[in-house]
Amino acid sequence: MIARAWQLSLIALALGLWLAGCSTQRAAPSVDLELLDGESVSLDSLADGPVLLTFWATSCPGCVEEIPVLKALHADYADRGLTVVGVAMEYDPPEQVRELVRRREVDYPVALDRDGSDAAAFGAQLTPTSYLISPEGRIVFQKIGVFDPARVRGLIEGLL
Repeated sequence: MIARAWQLSLIALALGLWLAGCSTQRAAPSVDLELLDGESVSLDSLADGPVLLTFWATSCPGCVEEIPVLKALHADYADRGLTVVGVAMEYDPPEQVRELVRRREVDYPVALDRDGSDAAAFGAQLTPTSYLISPEGRIVFQKIGVFDPARVRGLIEGLL
C-alpha cells in the first residue's frame, strides 16, 4: 500500500514537472522593463502581439546557446507582431550584458532586471526561463531550460 502511494506521488511529481513546460494560461505580471538603452517599457504596452520573454544570464551556457534561436524568431516574426525580449538577471553586471549583446549581435530588445523584481514577478529563478505571452496578456507557455524551437514556433504561429 505504501509502495503504491509512493509510485502515485512520483507520477504526480513527474506530471507537475512536465506541465511546467506546457501551457499555463495564467495572467502575465505587469512589469516595467529597463532596456539597455535606458528606455523603460511596460510589458503591457507590448500587448499588440505575442511576447516571448526570456530570463537569461551571460554566464549561462544554455542562455548563450539560445541567442541564435531568439534572433531567428525575432527576424521571422517581428514584422507579424511578435516581440522577443531578453531580460538579464540582477546578478549580471550591465557592462557584461552590453558586451555579450554586442559580441553576439543581439538585435532584439534586452532589459536589465537590476533589482530582481521582474524575475520575482514571474517566478523565474533559473536561467534560461522563457514565457510566451498571448496578445491578451496570458502566459500560454513557460519553460525552464532551453526550449524546443519547433514547438515555440508552432505556438507563436497559433497566436499571430
